[in-house]
Amino acid sequence: MTKMIAGQALVKVLEDWDVDHVYGIPGGSINHTVEGLYLERDKVKYIQVRHEEVGAIAASADAKFTGKIGVAFGSAGPGATHLFNGLYDAKMDHVPVLALIGSSWPISDEHELLPRDG
Repeated sequence: MTKMIAGQALVKVLEDWDVDHVYGIPGGSINHTVEGLYLERDKVKYIQVRHEEVGAIAASADAKFTGKIGVAFGSAGPGATHLFNGLYDAKMDHVPVLALIGSSWPISDEHELLPRDG
C-alpha cells in the first residue's frame, strides 16, 4: 500500500464533495496541496491563476454556474488576504466557496522562547 500525502487526502475529500475545479497559485505554504492536486489530477482539475483574487472570483463564478462548492486557495499571509474580494462576492450572492489557506510554522528552532538543551 502506498502512502498518501495530506494534499491527496484533501483531494479525496473534495472529490466526495463533488468539487470539479480548484483555483489557486502555488506558494511555499500551499505546495503540498498543489502536489496532491497534481497526483490526483484525474479526479479534480487544478486551474492555476495569476493572482489569488482571480482564483477566488473564479471559484465564486464556478459555484454560481454549477451550484457546486467553489474552491480557491492562497498561501499564508498576503496570499490569504488576496482572496477576500472573491469570497465577499460569493457571500453577497449566497454561493458556497471554500478558501484553503497555507500555513507555516510560526517560529524557527532558533527562537529565544524555545527551551535549550544544557
